[in-house]
Amino acid sequence: MLNETPRRSTIRLTRRGRIVLLATGAVAAATAVVVPLAVSGDGQDSPQALTIPEGWRSGQVYDAVDKALGVPAGTTRKAAPKAGLKLPSDAAGNPEGYLFPATYPLSDKSTPQSLLTYMVNTANKKFHGPNSTAGAQPDTASQYQTVTIASIVEAEADNKEDMGKVARVIYNRLNHGMPLQMDSTLNYGLGRSTLATTEKDTKSDSPYNTYARMGLPPSPIGNPGEQALKAAAAPPQGDWLYFVTVKPGDTRFTADFAEQQKNVAEFNRNRAAEKAEKKDG
Repeated sequence: MLNETPRRSTIRLTRRGRIVLLATGAVAAATAVVVPLAVSGDGQDSPQALTIPEGWRSGQVYDAVDKALGVPAGTTRKAAPKAGLKLPSDAAGNPEGYLFPATYPLSDKSTPQSLLTYMVNTANKKFHGPNSTAGAQPDTASQYQTVTIASIVEAEADNKEDMGKVARVIYNRLNHGMPLQMDSTLNYGLGRSTLATTEKDTKSDSPYNTYARMGLPPSPIGNPGEQALKAAAAPPQGDWLYFVTVKPGDTRFTADFAEQQKNVAEFNRNRAAEKAEKKDG
């Protein structure tokens, strides 16, 4: 088990678990997945329901509500501070993490405030229900921090089966006094979704820069779903400190930096082969 993080110039832990070896000049970049607004209306002029996908940021939720209700862009964002949302004191009025992903019914009486309230109330029911995250993980000081970890898990895990292991990596790195070094948090602070993070980015003065700052970011970085929350509340035991998605469906977890380097090398070979194939095609 490693007790410290290798030099930042050598290794990075990135969104979806992809690792980049900057020393060799290998840079991993990916296109953010665009999830379309899901509405249902059976051919009617106005949709009858709005589906919020897991992992969406609050800004995406606001835009989706504006579109579903047919109100001017920015209306829901402006309504959020006035909606009287039941958020924990730690949130300081920021609903990020509490706009629970689900399908919400719409009617001619729906408003931005009512929809946001519905989402936050749903989150509170989930968080305080039989499978509550509160106090489930002794490494976490508060429910809000568990939600924050869940939001990172949602952004980083390559698939739902790996969510528990990703959560365990986060706890292990925190417990070892290691920076999280997550591109998902860094790019949230920079207001973008790209994975093409540069060395300059890792030096940015942002509270979400988990390369330069220790501990968790100050808030969730998205709105996690139920599986990510369960993973954050009760991750499996393990000594993992690193993970890398070598190829889709093949994420490898390890506590050994040398083994991680081998896995990263395989990831880079796969990336190079994919690029060559696309070029030839």
